[in-house]
Order: sequence, then structure tokens, then C-alpha cells
Amino acid sequence: MSYRRIIGIGETVLDVIFRNDQPLAAVPGGSAFNAMVSLGRSIGKERDDIPILMITETGDDHIGDIVVKFMRDNNISTDAVTRNKGTQTHLSMAFLDENNDAQYEFYKDYANASLKADKVANVEFREGDIVLFGSFFAINPVLRQYTRKLLTAAHDAGAILYYDLNFRKTHIKDIPEVMDNIVENFQLATIVRGSTEDFGYLFGTSVPQEIYEIHMRKHCNLFICTDSCRPIALFTPEISAQYPVEQIKTVSTIGAGDNFNAGMVYGIIQQNLSKTDLSVIGETTWSNLIASGQSFSKKVCQSIFNYIEL
Repeated sequence: MSYRRIIGIGETVLDVIFRNDQPLAAVPGGSAFNAMVSLGRSIGKERDDIPILMITETGDDHIGDIVVKFMRDNNISTDAVTRNKGTQTHLSMAFLDENNDAQYEFYKDYANASLKADKVANVEFREGDIVLFGSFFAINPVLRQYTRKLLTAAHDAGAILYYDLNFRKTHIKDIPEVMDNIVENFQLATIVRGSTEDFGYLFGTSVPQEIYEIHMRKHCNLFICTDSCRPIALFTPEISAQYPVEQIKTVSTIGAGDNFNAGMVYGIIQQNLSKTDLSVIGETTWSNLIASGQSFSKKVCQSIFNYIEL
């Protein structure tokens, strides 16, 4: 591709990480955000010809200042960041258990989330762009007028849209209100990635083959399903494959899925794949992409932080 950008669409939070009910660290985070930081630390350092941009909103407070500075320090443009006056930046409390897996409590003011029209109007998508989006930010009814417009424009321009469902248990009650938005995201996406846990909450099944055949294929036919330390399942119209996950000693699994996404995007760029290419590549290329995702995820699981280290 002659010109590429990586564009993230998602929430920003301050992640406060606990072990044994004691805080260990407080770091900027968010699903797409974590992936974008890792891409800023890899692609952003290696390739000055590939701009990295985050479309998001944050509070007009000191924590928001920290988040915005952190983005700039990690090679992420903040030109499309909305600072909502009079609001506080979202907080996420992550409690690590004995297996270093996290249980979350969120303090987010979804009702007052907003993206300024002038911030997003200047984002013109192009065929070479890779757009990474997901979590509740991508289905929030309050933001839907903005996210739908952005995602549709990216889709129509021929960009690669990588959608991470990242559906939390706390939003089960919201399923009737957001299901149409989820399905629309499936339809706009080039690749959908989700965990068996995500789909268990959403559809009541955690069997990857069932998820693909019953719920996914009619909307998006490139599907990756992760399942913690169990094999990763890949489905395309021509391929059904599983990839083992290396068993490692983890420090924290926060950001593991986010960084799998980052590694996938990194692999797409390294192999210079277009949207059209993704529809025809063979199992060997997919295997290389999955391996790239696993490499990023492994690095993060061996650290307390949400992204690959500098």
C-alpha cells in the first residue's frame, strides 16, 4: 500500500490495578487505546510514514491531561480527541486474582459521553487505512451517531476495519438496546475478533464453530475467536483452523486481547496486506498473523502494564 494510517476508535480510562486488594499501578488504558499504545511503540517508532491516530473522548480534568500526554508520548496523534468540559475521565478498577486474571469494576459516565463534530469531521478515511475499534464505546447508543458515521465512511473508503467485540458482563442488561449496533458493526467489519466469554454473554454459546456458523458468517466471514489459554480458532470461507497458545507464567492478563489485536494489525502492516488481500490469503499467511498477535499478547502478559514495554 502506498499510504497507510492506523486509526483507533474507543474509550480512554485510567486503569487502577489491584492485587490482594492493594493498588499496584494506575495507568492510562482502554481496549483500543491499549492496542494503539503498543502500535505507537512499535510501528510508530519503526515507520515514520504510517501516522497513528486515536478518535476518543476524555474528561477535562487532570487525569484527562495525563491520558492525552501519554498518547503524545507514545506516537499517537491527539488531533481527534474530544475533551468534554466539566466531565471526569472514566476509571476502571482491575482486581487481579490468583491466576493474574482481572475482574473489573467501572466508573464511567456513559450518558455524558460525546465526540465533538469538528474533531471527527476532519478524519477522512482512505483505502490504505486500518481502523481498530471495539468495546462498549463502539455500541454506546449515546455515541452511535458519531461511531456509525465514522465506521461507515471507513468501510465505504475501502479501509480494513478490525472489530474487537470485548463485551463485558456488566453490559448484559444493555443487550436489547445495543444488539442492533453490534450486528451493524459485524456487517461493517473486515475482521471480527472476540473471546468465547464475550459471545457467551451475548449469544449464550461459547463454541467457536457455532458462533461463526450461526451468528457471524452471515455478517462477517473473517472471524477469530480467542479462549484464554486454549487454542485460537480462525474461520474464513475456505479455512477452519486452530492455533495452540503457549502456556506461560503471567504477571497480569490485562490487555492480553487488546495486544493480540495490536499484533494482528502489526502483522497486516508488515505483510503489506490490503482489504482485498485479506479475503484471499491462505492459511500460512493467517498463521503468521495469528503468531504476530500472540507475540504481542505474550509480552503484555509478562508485565503489569497494558501494552508492550518501550
